[in-house]
Amino acid sequence: MDLLTQLSTQATPITTDAYLLAGFALADETQLVADLHSILITSPPRQMMTPMGCTMSAAITNCGSLGWVSDAKGYRYTALNPSNGLPWPSLPDSFLRLADLAAAQVGFVNFVPDACIINQYQVGARMGLHQDKDELDFSQPIVSVSLGIPAIFQFGGAKRQNKPINLTLHHGDVVVWGGVARLHFHGIKPLKLHHHASLGALRYNLTFRKAG
Repeated sequence: MDLLTQLSTQATPITTDAYLLAGFALADETQLVADLHSILITSPPRQMMTPMGCTMSAAITNCGSLGWVSDAKGYRYTALNPSNGLPWPSLPDSFLRLADLAAAQVGFVNFVPDACIINQYQVGARMGLHQDKDELDFSQPIVSVSLGIPAIFQFGGAKRQNKPINLTLHHGDVVVWGGVARLHFHGIKPLKLHHHASLGALRYNLTFRKAG
């Protein structure tokens, strides 16, 4: 039996080694949202600067032993939050459990992330097409969790000019990609006005990585 026939009905292939798990995070959404709020209090999101001096559209924070940052020095992972000089908040058990289960659901077993980038999108915010390539081990997948208002997720190919697929992601949806799709370009189109009962007019994206 091949891998695709073993997947649950929640797993929809996007392309080779990339999958949408619709509503996968809803089973534990109360704990996920509570843990998210705790992290946001300890380490509030902020709009970082790109190395070229532009302000990023989404506000960003992190949890885990490593956190992703951007400034004039470049894109990189750090053990300390540059805003306060303190370690990033620990990865909650609910986050680790979700990342492991989602990765395993589509065949990426034993995934143990050490970083979770938390992107906060307000209405109008976006994320241009980019690759996740600041990690040391590209054999590990990316697990991306959507919470809050809907967004249009773009998943492209290995080159920027490859035409992306547009997917509408809702609260609780999870996208997992790795293998031959690990370095594919992806992004988020500008958010439109919606309202979510727990998170208001905001979208949060939890992106789990094995960075170190």
